[in-house]
Amino acid sequence: MSTLLLRQVAIDTYKENVAYLHRDCKVYRSEGFQALSKIEIHNQENGQSIIAILNVVDDESITAPGELGLCEQAFSQFGKKENVAVRIAHAPIPDSIKSVHKKIAGDRLSFDDYRGITRDIVANRYSKIEIAAFLVACTEIGLERDEVLYLTKAMIETGRRLDWGEPLVVDKHCIGGIPGNRTTMLIVPIVAAHGMLIPKTSSRAITSPAGTADTMEVLARVELSPQQLHKIVRSQRACLGWGGTAGLAPVDDILISVERPLLMDSPGQLVASILAKKIAAGATHLIIDIPIGATAKVRSRNGALVLRKLFEYVGDHLGLNLEVVLTDGRQPVGRGIGPVLESRDIMQVLKNDLQAPVDLREKGLHLAGRILEFDPDIRGGQGYAIARDILDSGRALAKMQAIINAQGRNPTPPQIGRLRQAVPASHSGYITAIDNLQLAHIARLAGAPMDKGAGVDLHKKLGDPVNVGESIYSIYAEFPADFEFAKESAEQDSGFNIGEKYDDERP
Repeated sequence: MSTLLLRQVAIDTYKENVAYLHRDCKVYRSEGFQALSKIEIHNQENGQSIIAILNVVDDESITAPGELGLCEQAFSQFGKKENVAVRIAHAPIPDSIKSVHKKIAGDRLSFDDYRGITRDIVANRYSKIEIAAFLVACTEIGLERDEVLYLTKAMIETGRRLDWGEPLVVDKHCIGGIPGNRTTMLIVPIVAAHGMLIPKTSSRAITSPAGTADTMEVLARVELSPQQLHKIVRSQRACLGWGGTAGLAPVDDILISVERPLLMDSPGQLVASILAKKIAAGATHLIIDIPIGATAKVRSRNGALVLRKLFEYVGDHLGLNLEVVLTDGRQPVGRGIGPVLESRDIMQVLKNDLQAPVDLREKGLHLAGRILEFDPDIRGGQGYAIARDILDSGRALAKMQAIINAQGRNPTPPQIGRLRQAVPASHSGYITAIDNLQLAHIARLAGAPMDKGAGVDLHKKLGDPVNVGESIYSIYAEFPADFEFAKESAEQDSGFNIGEKYDDERP
């Protein structure tokens, strides 16, 4: 094997190691490498090896003959040091690929099969094509409930597992699909103000206009080291950080990076993904929120009940005290869709502002109350009243401010987008349906979550009367191109149905 010199290529390949080799490089010609093949890269300086997908380039400004370029992710694994001597070879086929072939053939896999697959994926031994094959097989063939359990356990083993040294560590998760719905940022300060431990690590948005981490980042720093997270949790009994720095079930992030472009979200993978992260984060007691609605992830009560049973089965076998709550997912929760707008709603609720969205407040109190009832000193049915007292008294706001200060208050919080367009009602009547997916799409076109001030601000909700020409929501954006895309989408489909009467049929 000939020696090549390492070069950084400033490309973010998102969860995939990619190497770049010039077409005129002698190694490329002599060793029979092909584009998109997997190569093993050996660092001659320290003996370290990584696996990467090979891209072939013709531009010497990217990588010259005699050099091996590495994307940002792969380069960081080699210590971010250029001109290091490396050698490359064809990567061996991972042993676990046989298990993927078994799943494609319709076989039931064992725990050892899933452990082998997840270990190889997190070690970057799988290409995204191979990961996609595994995910499609799991989705199309399906996972038996024991397989979901095995996959969850295997995913937990790929990363760190936190131990808070307490018998009661609570957490909450919503399966998603509902714009707004930022109840976590209400629940955490309420529960922590009561004294329960709730170390909350949340995700950033991938296909939605905002994740909890994106919204919290409007107010405070969320990218915290594990040491910082521990310190904050010990002092505040809570945190609201981004989970990407914690190293919890890291294989899940890789799987999600392939699932989302394929629009796959099978029940088995959903349950394994959520529970692996929560158990790895040290949770002992967990509330799962499953919204039900025509444009939510779960469209029917029967579907929600099937999912609940699967959550309960896996949680029970992994020693997790788990409760599933079915909620109304027919429309966004709160008024704002997008990080700044959602953070505004949250702070209005915490401040007991008369303008605060009632639905967000009530759902937050309902879920916080259920979590408080994990406390053995609280009788069933008392949780809501205790949560309401904590909120009304200002204790939740004080706790939220303390968490913000502990994490590092944002000195220059972003503002609502400078461009605004009101979307009018096409005719008079009542709001009879709201399309969650379309409103989320419009908010993303406007720039959310990358532009934190972009998004949609709702003026009407289900059952509200509306007159022709009256504003049903406003679009906010920072950049004209995004603004035009969002306006055009809203003109084609506002996401609101207006009828002569409204029948409140809850799922």
